[in-house]
Amino acid sequence: MQLSATSYDERLTAPRSWWLISFLVGLSMALILLPFGTLPMLGGLVGGTAVAAVAASSYGSMRIRVVGGSLIAGEAKIPVTALGEAHVLDPEEARAWRTYKADTRAFLLLRAYIPTALRVEVTDPEDPTPYLYLSTRKPERLAAAIEAARTAAAS
Repeated sequence: MQLSATSYDERLTAPRSWWLISFLVGLSMALILLPFGTLPMLGGLVGGTAVAAVAASSYGSMRIRVVGGSLIAGEAKIPVTALGEAHVLDPEEARAWRTYKADTRAFLLLRAYIPTALRVEVTDPEDPTPYLYLSTRKPERLAAAIEAARTAAAS
């Protein structure tokens, strides 16, 4: 088994509209500082845009990877041998599992701007987490990568 090979890697980036909102935050800061002169206005534009862009980027920079026999989703690292069946969720099912079907013990890597998701059962009896809910733009590919890594770990 090759531990360094990455079979799946996805970065959950913020949508383009968030970058426009970041610019609008900077523009509003510029308008607030307009009475104090041109230099403070430009500083407000640049500083407000930069702060809002950093906030958008930090929230939207989560990664999901299947590498070396483990699923790494944000801060969580789970061996694929502790995972069960993966269920691809379309937008309506994903919404249901985010809301009224959700279990408070579940691990959620939730990004509301991504409509599809993958729900992976946790089979480890020592782990109280019933499942992982992972927002992903490519749930079929992620499910296939988890299954391939689990098959490789079993052999």
